[in-house]
Amino acid sequence: MRKSRYTDEQIIGFIKQADAGMSVADLCRREGFSSATFYKWRAKFGGMETSDAKRLRDLEAENNRLKKLLAEAVLDNEALKVAFGVKPLSPPAKRRAVGMMLEATSISERRACALVGLSRDSWRHPPRRAEHDQATSQRIVELAHERRRFGYRRIGDLLRAAGTKINDKRVYRLYKLADLSVRKRRGKQRLKLERVPLHECQTINEVWSMDFVSDSLASGRRIKCLTVTDDFSHECVDIAVDHGIGGEYVVRMLDQVARFRGYPQAVRTDQGPEFTSRAFMAWAQAKGVRHILNQPGKPTQNAYIESFNGKFRDECLNEHWFQSLKQARIEIARWRTDYNEVRPHSSCGRMPPAKFAAQHRQTTGGAVPAPQQTQE
Repeated sequence: MRKSRYTDEQIIGFIKQADAGMSVADLCRREGFSSATFYKWRAKFGGMETSDAKRLRDLEAENNRLKKLLAEAVLDNEALKVAFGVKPLSPPAKRRAVGMMLEATSISERRACALVGLSRDSWRHPPRRAEHDQATSQRIVELAHERRRFGYRRIGDLLRAAGTKINDKRVYRLYKLADLSVRKRRGKQRLKLERVPLHECQTINEVWSMDFVSDSLASGRRIKCLTVTDDFSHECVDIAVDHGIGGEYVVRMLDQVARFRGYPQAVRTDQGPEFTSRAFMAWAQAKGVRHILNQPGKPTQNAYIESFNGKFRDECLNEHWFQSLKQARIEIARWRTDYNEVRPHSSCGRMPPAKFAAQHRQTTGGAVPAPQQTQE
């Protein structure tokens, strides 16, 4: 922007002359500026005295200085974010940052400390570890090397058992300073049981497929539905509904169903904790039931139950707003009866699964007997 050749005091004087009665045209012709410039000056300086002009210049100078300081602060903050990230630094990290600044740049110690938010006294006098901390830290390192899988809590237990008065917070601090964190183990090893591809069954009770479907009540409390289907007849063997279903619950439900249908030759499940629990594995071994596991992340290996669960969600769960667990059990049982006895199934010759199963039993002379139970 081009600077005016007139000072603020001169411009205020011109405005005073015009206010005193001098013609604006004569004033502009005598001093050598246009009338547009004069009216622009009047809009800016009208009503001001000569002393006010000096204060205006001081304010503009102070404003420019503050803008410069703000720009420098923003630039410094941006540089710190680029160098160290947005996470606040701990005191030791701040000391390392100050050291890096002093070595890599010509910045002063005062400026470097101000940038990272560290006092100069803290920079010049770093804390020293107490003697008793040094002895305790050395003992922690020894225990960590003796027992490689022990974390700080169990190391703290060993120290206290030996008579050292120390709490877990102090053990954790010394443990972290010595960089003794135990490497995390790999994910849970999956059970190495038989995994076979999905095949077409030839008889009832040859393979049962099981899986869980989740829903919620009107109150927001979650419920779990354990669905069990026969892969041959596509019947819904049972649907257990409760707030929580563990391995023992699954075993009880299967034993109850087996009283009327007999035990299956095999069950197909995913690798959920309910199906890999000790209770379920012991039940399968005791009853002579082969356990077929799907590979992780491959639900198509249990396509029968996935198809059934899709129908169950669309036709039952999505159509009802359960107020209580009792209502959910009643409505789900009503839908299961309709699914088995009324609803035609495309894989059963367009007839209900229960009717298809009854015709198969008449043709074969009865259901296939349950497998021989083995004694543990």
